[in-house]
Amino acid sequence: MHKITMAQPSRDFLAMWRAAGKHIQSFFEDGLLSWLKVDPRPPFLEHLSFRLGNQVFFIRFEDVEGQVEVPGNREGLLSVAGGWNGHPCLMPMRRTLRGWEPDRPGWGLIDLRNGRRIDPAMLVTDELVPISAWELLDFAVQVVRDDLKQQGCEILCSQSNPQVDPNIWFVADMAKGLEWVVVRAAHFPERRAKRPANLDAIARNVAHLSQRAHCACVSFASADDPEGPL
Repeated sequence: MHKITMAQPSRDFLAMWRAAGKHIQSFFEDGLLSWLKVDPRPPFLEHLSFRLGNQVFFIRFEDVEGQVEVPGNREGLLSVAGGWNGHPCLMPMRRTLRGWEPDRPGWGLIDLRNGRRIDPAMLVTDELVPISAWELLDFAVQVVRDDLKQQGCEILCSQSNPQVDPNIWFVADMAKGLEWVVVRAAHFPERRAKRPANLDAIARNVAHLSQRAHCACVSFASADDPEGPL
């Protein structure tokens, strides 16, 4: 198991994060719309991630001069990219008189696995890529998170690592304090996700933070499938 950083990021990291995001956006005339992680809040397996066509890219920033500590680690980046069948990318960053800038030309991305330069646009194909367990869970977490927001809840953090629970921390009522949700996804023809067998153990593990526990099961099917679960 890799360590997941929960500490709040530094101002230097946030400045680096904003500069890197603007750099990536600059490659799209109308901006990149298919961001996955676009919030500089913990937990940090990657710092930014996005989808382009049928490919998914996970990015970790690193200060080339080693003066700014960034949250997370390379092992976490490999873990999330592997779980999504995506690309683990490093973006070396350098502080200049103009602010933070990528240290490499073009997109500024390097494949963590082999050190080669990555051009996301050149990796997109017409191949159909099966959805992974990580991606399915991420979709389910988004559904639950959006539903909580519609109910007026404040989302403190969320994550879609199938090996880590809970998936969502939120506050519905300040007087009641923190609450958490374990999310599970079911892919048709499975009609309902199974309740985690270790839910009691999860509750004991986070009891010092909150005892207000929830479990949400989300089912998915093709909109064009007449035999879907709805």
